[in-house]
Amino acid sequence: MRNVPIKRLAAGAITIVCFAHIVNAQAPAVPYAIPNPTYVSIPMEIMVNRPAAEVWKRVGKYCDIGEWLRIPCTITHGKDGEFGAVRSVANEVLVGKTELSYTYTQPVRTDRPYNLYHGTLEARPVTATTSKLVYTLVYDNSMLADDAARERDVAQRKAQFTQALQNMKILAEGGTLPPAPPRGAQPDGRGQR
Repeated sequence: MRNVPIKRLAAGAITIVCFAHIVNAQAPAVPYAIPNPTYVSIPMEIMVNRPAAEVWKRVGKYCDIGEWLRIPCTITHGKDGEFGAVRSVANEVLVGKTELSYTYTQPVRTDRPYNLYHGTLEARPVTATTSKLVYTLVYDNSMLADDAARERDVAQRKAQFTQALQNMKILAEGGTLPPAPPRGAQPDGRGQR
């Protein structure tokens, strides 16, 4: 080994540093399960005429999703609002939270590729008497067939969660939700196309 710097340490040990070997000694890259992920972020928000703390108290419990998304929800593991709590909605796991927000993920399943799906719901103060609800989805949609399928997927999720935000606003402002449309129907009463 030529031109290799040697440094003596206090205990008499010798450290040999060879920069060429450090670069070559890196572990080989491990291939990803999804080789070319396409991460998308779908940020959505709606203004609410209530303070953020009141909004969160009304719609921010982990299983409140059942009311504003109009689906069944129970806590199947842990306690509502605690890290690691699992709700029956897609077995989603609570992985992050603040006083006025939470983040969840969906677990890896054996029947489909893992898309790293995460959602964050937050009540954000705007003024002393108003706030906005911010809902952000992040996931990998690379396993869909093509750009058109990815665009349809984003549009469908955006429509579903925009409706959820509208429902949360109604509830947080003291209103009641109108009857839910039949499963598979669109909000205007038409069937799925």
